Amino acid sequence: MRRVFEAAAGMDRVGAMVTRLGLIVVFLWIGGLKACRYEADGIVPFVANSPFMSFFYAHPDEYKAHKNPEGAPTPENRAWHESNRTYEFAFGLGSVIVLYGLMLCLHPWLPQVAALGSFLIFVMSFVTLSFLVTTPECWVPDLGDDRHGFPYLSGAGRLVLKDAIMMGAALVTMADSAKSYLRKLGPAVPAS
Repeated sequence: MRRVFEAAAGMDRVGAMVTRLGLIVVFLWIGGLKACRYEADGIVPFVANSPFMSFFYAHPDEYKAHKNPEGAPTPENRAWHESNRTYEFAFGLGSVIVLYGLMLCLHPWLPQVAALGSFLIFVMSFVTLSFLVTTPECWVPDLGDDRHGFPYLSGAGRLVLKDAIMMGAALVTMADSAKSYLRKLGPAVPAS
């Protein structure tokens, strides 16, 4: 039994590598999808209700009347999203998310850049988790069932809550990249 735990204890390097790869895939894929209108439409409730981001939209208080279900291109809603700057913001956000993913890709050559990318992902995850407080759509609405509001997460709320895992993964990859960078620097020279 001890050997099983010794083998498990030796998986920390592999675990950091798999964690980094997972973050890279998620950030490149999700960031890239922000250029698609359906994805941009989907983040509107989060951005419109955020005290940190709602200023990016022209009409954040009007979003509920212009929601597009995934896969349903409603021309009048799309026109409203154009005037709201929904697509511009999503493209900018997607570019930042892709940049963070690319920063993690640099770990073998520039681990200090990957460490910074991981730190930025940590901060981004913290901001995303704030949506649980600011976005009403994160909770099951009161439509007659006695189970609504806190602690009953909606689909949007469950999606946001997963960023707690992303936050932890970013800390793991940040520490791993920082250690790699310090190894490249060599031993510290004592100050005289």
